[in-house]
Amino acid sequence: MSGYDVNTGSEQPSVMADQTISESYKDVCGKHGIRINLFVLENLQKMSTTRSPCLKLVGNSKQGGCHKLCDDDVFALSKCLHSNRTVTALDLSYNNVGDRGAGHLADLLEDSALLYLDLTFNNIGSKGAELLSICLKANSNLVFLRLSLNKVGEVGALHLAHMLPVNWSLRVLYLDQCDLDISSLIAFCTSIENNQTLRLIDLSRPLQLSLQEEWATHFSKMFAVNTSLVELHLGKMGLTDTGMERLAEGLKRNHTLRYLDLRCNRVSHDGALYLASVLKEKTAIEILNLSINCIEDVGAGYLSDAISRPGCVLRELSVCTNNIRTQGLCSLAQALKNNPTLTHLYIWGNHPKEPACRAFRELISSGRLPPQNTDVESYEQDGHVFLAEAFHGLRKSLYQADGNVTDATVGSASDGAPEDQH
Repeated sequence: MSGYDVNTGSEQPSVMADQTISESYKDVCGKHGIRINLFVLENLQKMSTTRSPCLKLVGNSKQGGCHKLCDDDVFALSKCLHSNRTVTALDLSYNNVGDRGAGHLADLLEDSALLYLDLTFNNIGSKGAELLSICLKANSNLVFLRLSLNKVGEVGALHLAHMLPVNWSLRVLYLDQCDLDISSLIAFCTSIENNQTLRLIDLSRPLQLSLQEEWATHFSKMFAVNTSLVELHLGKMGLTDTGMERLAEGLKRNHTLRYLDLRCNRVSHDGALYLASVLKEKTAIEILNLSINCIEDVGAGYLSDAISRPGCVLRELSVCTNNIRTQGLCSLAQALKNNPTLTHLYIWGNHPKEPACRAFRELISSGRLPPQNTDVESYEQDGHVFLAEAFHGLRKSLYQADGNVTDATVGSASDGAPEDQH
């Protein structure tokens, strides 16, 4: 898959340049009376041997120990990285960065080569989100921002949403578990309608939602007009069949969304019927996560029928923990035989009896369902076939970094199918 790589075009830092960064860090700390964080200093020095454009300062790492970064650490770090053109990825997840630290990072973004910024699980609130959003209105570099598990709240989320129509560089935005509310979700829908750059957004697990599911109506309208969004995460939204019906109306008119994540909702067999009607419309959806819903045998049958239709482009499906029994699982196994496009199927957490176990054993042993593309494996005991859990799962994203955050790629909507990343 062609994509936008944080490594592309970046010069490898020389040993002298790395030494300059670490020495600069010590100088800044001395000048401003900030205690040197040995964790930061060691990682700046380590860059001289790894020659990596990524600076990874994860607070929950074994190396990090009790050296979690605070706002003063971020101030010193931002000063020594100011005008730096070698560091393109910065991972500050699981630290104690607050609103003041977010402000320092906003200052850094004004003059740096950063393309990737991960701030997962810090102490950033609405003010910090506002400062970042102000900066991003003018920033033309950053393509990946993760704010997961920060208490951004309604006000902070609204600032970020209002930034999107004028930002033309950001392609990946994670705001899951950020205490969003219904007004925040609606604001993001409206903003995405007017943004042609964003490829992925994660709004999972908002704090407050209404029983009327108005947000689903707004998302449906957004689907009908947006031509750039490729991946959408709507897990833990309280989505019901009514909301699914509304989403389906817009999804049928959308031809760019390829990854739809609806895990941990309240979709039943009726909602599965609406979703099946979307798959029959030859939409672009290739990856569908329905884990931890309740579609049961009837819903599995609806999906199987849609998958078996010519033209269905679905490649990967997860229906883990959906109260599906033998009939529904057998129908999914048959759909896999009928559709050569579907290559990944995850079913663990349901209730298969022996006919379903034998059906999946046949799929795996024949090579139709490679062992690495499913989360079950068969075994035989006393002449009976059973399924055990295999520790594979649906990919978390089309656009994700590896463990070193050095090859984060965010492709355009016109890119071809991505390489598997499981």
